Amino acid sequence: MASVLLLLDVQKNMLLPPAPVLGAAAVSAAIEELLGRARSAGSLVVHVRNGGVDGDPDEPGTPGWELIHEIRAGEHVVDKAKPDAFAGTGLGSLIPVGSEMVVAGMQSEFCVRATARAALDRGHRVVLVRGAHGTYEARVPREIEAELRAAGVTVSGPEAVKFEKHGREDGI
Repeated sequence: MASVLLLLDVQKNMLLPPAPVLGAAAVSAAIEELLGRARSAGSLVVHVRNGGVDGDPDEPGTPGWELIHEIRAGEHVVDKAKPDAFAGTGLGSLIPVGSEMVVAGMQSEFCVRATARAALDRGHRVVLVRGAHGTYEARVPREIEAELRAAGVTVSGPEAVKFEKHGREDGI
């Protein structure tokens, strides 16, 4: 049972025109379903937002940088500048040691891979949800799933993911 949902770079530039990831509608629907279930269970939800450099489609303050989902009370937004969402951010202080984390988002071969590996290195149990991560090349999500499975990540269909209430009363 997972107590943390980590949404990586679920931003307008990745899921909406003019240049969404492959299968953006299906990826978006899978993420939305996970988010709804995590919220209903009272799990910790962390939205990670990538900040590109000047001229990038996810340059801070631009429409592409905006998150797809509205942030609710008790949820957190972590801004990052590197593929590993733990690097140079406060993400590590938000997630209790040893928590099971459900990871979804963009892009499979960059931020999803780097953050899942960093979470493993920090002692977290990590579940990567098949169909809830994407990128621009069709073969890449399955390749990343195989690589991360070999590293110790559980790869699961969305129907098998179960959420539980986050254990801390202070919401962090």
